This record gives sequence, structure tokens and C-alpha cells, in this order.
Amino acid sequence: MSFETIEVRRALLSVADKDNLVPFARFLSEAGVELLSTGGTASLLASQGIPVVAIEQVTGFPEILGGRVKTLHPKIHGGLLARRDLPEHQKELEAHGIQPIDLVVVNLYPFSETIAQGDVTLEEAIEQIDIGGVTLIRAAAKNYASVAVATSPERYGEIQEEMGASGGKISLATRRRLAVEAFQHTAEYDAIIASFLETRLAQAETEWPRVRVSSYRLGYPLRYGENPHQKAAFYQELAPGVVGLARAKVHQGKELSFNNLYDLDAALTIMRDFDEPTACIIKHTNPCGLACAETLAEAYAKALDCDPVSAFGSIIGVNRAVDLETAEKIHATGFVEAILAPGYAPGVLEMFAAKKNRRVLELPEMMRREGYPARVIKPLAGGILVQEGDYADWPDYEPKVVSRRSPTTEEEKALRFAFKAAKHVKSNAIVLVQGTQTVGVGAGQMSRVDSSRLAIQKAGKRAKGSALGSDAFFPFRDGVDVAAEAGITAIIQPGGSKRDDEVIQAADEHNLAMIFTGVRHFRH
Repeated sequence: MSFETIEVRRALLSVADKDNLVPFARFLSEAGVELLSTGGTASLLASQGIPVVAIEQVTGFPEILGGRVKTLHPKIHGGLLARRDLPEHQKELEAHGIQPIDLVVVNLYPFSETIAQGDVTLEEAIEQIDIGGVTLIRAAAKNYASVAVATSPERYGEIQEEMGASGGKISLATRRRLAVEAFQHTAEYDAIIASFLETRLAQAETEWPRVRVSSYRLGYPLRYGENPHQKAAFYQELAPGVVGLARAKVHQGKELSFNNLYDLDAALTIMRDFDEPTACIIKHTNPCGLACAETLAEAYAKALDCDPVSAFGSIIGVNRAVDLETAEKIHATGFVEAILAPGYAPGVLEMFAAKKNRRVLELPEMMRREGYPARVIKPLAGGILVQEGDYADWPDYEPKVVSRRSPTTEEEKALRFAFKAAKHVKSNAIVLVQGTQTVGVGAGQMSRVDSSRLAIQKAGKRAKGSALGSDAFFPFRDGVDVAAEAGITAIIQPGGSKRDDEVIQAADEHNLAMIFTGVRHFRH
């Protein structure tokens, strides 16, 4: 049985985050609520002249083990877990001299903040695993029928307002909402601990844990999802040190949409793969232009030149701070949804401000190598797929020339760039490259030869003399024949087809250079 309202006569306060606690505790005390508290929280309240009863006065037992054991006592948990509607529970409380507790205000040791420090030791982290606080929260939330629980300073004002308006009472609706939030709080806390200990204790990089735990917090609701009839929100991963869009500063523009964020994430993933000044132009998570150059302005111009028509309504990603020259080229481009960069030179943001709806994001740490997930999660109905991130790069391959003709130095440079670019294009992926600039991209076709034809169509005359990168093997020689007909001179692909001999023969017939990498880059 749940009580429609409960009157708060006795509250337990024990918090690590003491924001806004003193005014809330003073309100409770002035409302006639007896306050129980522990350690540092009790000292703070007493120093502010707020009457408080130390936990050891209630339990008759001191805090022990350096504070590891404080509230784990029947006189505390009996007061939280007793059902007020069961006479036998009330008789037991009376027999043991236990008084009910109506409100619990608890938040937990700062485990997440502690492990966010790069040099934290395992022992330091373990000492920040809260035991008593979690137990208090769960006990109060379990008995929401009779007890209210607040785990966030953001809730103090709401509770105070409700109690002030109702003569010190808290409604069932509020208690239910607070109980759900409490269990979310402890679940989030445990998920972060489990993830941390998985990497420190369980050799997570080589073992698949029996249970996969992750923790995400609501960043902000979105206007809609991929389409206007779909509701959506952006949740931020809580694991410390993660490099991602949740940490980006938005300088201007309309609110970010579901599709914006998805495309921005694709740009972020691409950028971290290139060391030279690089620019990419993203449409529907595919690069419709990607280029490296000596300067960022040159790289952007070359990326745009690949497919300026598809660049309308695109997302732009760059791996250097945007200088004025690059900004002028971007500003002169047609409709651009958003820009992601590690920084902006003086005067650039003022220039971009002329187009108020354009989103401008800054993520200074985007080129940091650490902080990207070792494993990637893809949701399915009823489950998730988990795999290692595709971080294989040229030093990880064992490329070998399989054609009679070896690529020239310039062709090899273009082939390397083409294969790296193909890794970021939806399968079946074909990328045509001149130097370190894409000139044609064929993405997401059901057959590889169709992707080849599409890339050649996009490239036009620039297909002649280009290098071709394929994310997976050619199952038939037709793709090579189509490439040779367009004037492509070199091909890089994983190899591994049953018809590799026929494919290599086609390359030799057309005097194409061909490299097998032995590594595939499917991207579904």
C-alpha cells in the first residue's frame, strides 16, 4: 500500500556533493524536521548553526574503518525499509527502538571524477566506490510508498516548494519519480565502476565480458529523429575521458538535429585518421569530398571540388583550427549545415556569425588519439552487436603488388589515400583519387561494379589517371574492366575473392598496377 502523501518528520542527509545543501537543510530544520547526518555533512551543517544528530548517536556505534562503515546498521535501514501499512513492521520498530526515516538526501562518492584523473591508481579509485550511500538510496527508493529520496541537488528546490505548499508533505507522484531517478543514479554509478574495473581487472581488450554495461545521461532532446514523425534525444556517454560530440562547444546556429549529429560523428571519425591538414565534406555519413594538402584552405578547396553539387546541405569537418583563408572559402560555399573543427582563428567566428543558422562546433581534443572507444556498439532489435573499432591503418597491412606492373611512387601515394578514404564510405565503397584528393566516390551500392560506375560518373574526366580504392575484394573482373575503360591506372583492394586470378589477369591485360592489402574495410 502506498500513502498518497507522507509528512516528513525525520530526514537523513549524507552527501558528497554539498551544493545547495545548507539552505535546504535549514528549510527542513525550520520546518520541524529532525536531521540525521554523517561525517563531513554533519560537520558542515553544525558549522552553519543547523541542529543535526550524528549517525553514531542513533546507532550507538561509531564510524569505523576510516569511514567505510557509517550507516550500515539496523537502526538506520529498519527506519527506511519498514512498511508503514504493516502493523507487524511497526511493532518490530517499536520493540527495537527504531524510529522511521521519511526522507533520504544522499549522493555518492565522486568515483567518475576520480577516475577522470589520468594518473589515478586502482587503490585510489576503489576507495571512491560508495557502499553505504548506495544502500541508503536503494532502501529508500524500494520503500517509496513511505519514504522520499533525493539524489541530486537539483531536486532540493522542488521538494522544498512542495513541502512548503502542503504543510511539510511529499506526494506519492513525487516519491515515485524520485525513486526512479534514484535507481537510475545507482545504476549509472555501478555501470561506470564496472566499466572501469573491466579495463583494469578483466583485460577487457581481449575478453568479452558476460554482461555489457554502459551508462548514458540525457544531453538534450532533439526536435525529431531521422524524420519529423520520430521523437529523438542525444544521450551522452558517461565513461570518463571519452572524446565525442558531447564535449564539443557549439558557438552558434540552430539546434543540432539527429542527422546533424550522425554526420558530425562521421566527420570526427574521419578526421582522426589523417595527420596532414585535412578537410572532409559529409552527406548522409559518407564523404562526398575528402582531401589532404599543405594548407587547410587548399585541402578544403580540393574536398569541395570532388562533388560540389552533393556538398549542398553538408557537414564540414577539418583537423586544424580554421584560419581566415579557409573560413572565407567555407563562407562562400552554398548551404552548409554545420562545421566541426578543433579551433577557430581570431575573426573567423565573427565571419561565420553572418549566417546565423549554420552550426559551428569546436572540439579542441578531437585529434587526440586516446579517448576513442576500443569497441563499437550497434543496436539490433533485442540486442546489440559489439566489435573492435576499425583502426587498422597502412602500417598494419601487409600490402603486396599482385600485378605485373608495380605502382609508381605517385600512384602508391594515391592508393594509400584511396584505401584510407574507402574505409569511411558505406559499402560497397569505391573511391577514386588524384594525389590526396578524392575525385569520385561510389557509396552504398548493392554491387561493386555499380559503385565503380557511380564513382567514375562522379569523377568525369578526372577518372583518367586516377587511383581506385575498394573497401573489399572484386568478386568479378567486371569492376576492373570498367575502371580501365575510364582510364584508371592503379587499384588497391583487400583481395581474397575466389576469382582473384581473373581479377589480376584483367589488371595485367589493361596494364594496371594492383595492390592487395589483406585487410577489408566494410562499413555497414
